[in-house]
Amino acid sequence: MLFVGLELLSFIIIYRYNNYQKASFLNYTGSVSSGFYNAVNNTTSYFNLKNVNDSLQAENAQLRSQLLNAFYQNSFTITKISDTTYKQQYEYISASVVNNSVTKRNNYITLDKGSEHGIEKGMGVICSNGIVGTVQYVSRNYSVILSFLNSQSNLSVKVKKNNAFGSLVWEGDDPGEARLKDVNKHVQIAVKDEIVTSNYSTIYPEGIPVGTISNHYLDDGENFHSIDIKLNTDFGTLKSVYVIRNLLKYQQQGIEALANPEKH
Repeated sequence: MLFVGLELLSFIIIYRYNNYQKASFLNYTGSVSSGFYNAVNNTTSYFNLKNVNDSLQAENAQLRSQLLNAFYQNSFTITKISDTTYKQQYEYISASVVNNSVTKRNNYITLDKGSEHGIEKGMGVICSNGIVGTVQYVSRNYSVILSFLNSQSNLSVKVKKNNAFGSLVWEGDDPGEARLKDVNKHVQIAVKDEIVTSNYSTIYPEGIPVGTISNHYLDDGENFHSIDIKLNTDFGTLKSVYVIRNLLKYQQQGIEALANPEKH
């Protein structure tokens, strides 16, 4: 113990009265403490990634609500009345996937948001790449999505370059492929043509990317193309999605019900 005490006293004397040794010691301890704090900071940042991701997702939902296709164009103005050109039509609610299936004939997706967060049955769901499905069931904190990979799915879409309309369905085979139907044989189409959502829907805004044409053919005597679509959405890796609220949905459905009471 006496030896250890004398050694410590020697180091203290060297540190106090020799500038070179003092500077070397400070540099070493500074390097060690810097490395320690970097390690602590990296560890803390790693465990904070979920909060960062949630924050970015909420920000993306807010930005999507400000996109031009989230607004309804109202060109009607009255003299002496100051009216905006666009009125917001769509809002976006961010959510995370907590359960998902892709191998069944009828697939469903569970989200961690429900009625408490403003989600209602019939709302459309998209991801950063394309369409996902529609809300089927809602509880207070969860919602179940009817995935597009479902025999009941039928989506109104169009060929982006010429606005030719058709119906997109999933035939239960490949989760990355779908079939576009009802496109007239006189319409000019080609492989890699982009397919987007049409305006014949109260669920999705017009122009949401859906996929691209991967193959097409026209049988003799047929009036419509047979078109295979490669979907943009990778359903097997879904993590973050956006639920779409159409603020004018009930207004449109109400006026359509007046014109077609039997249909509604």
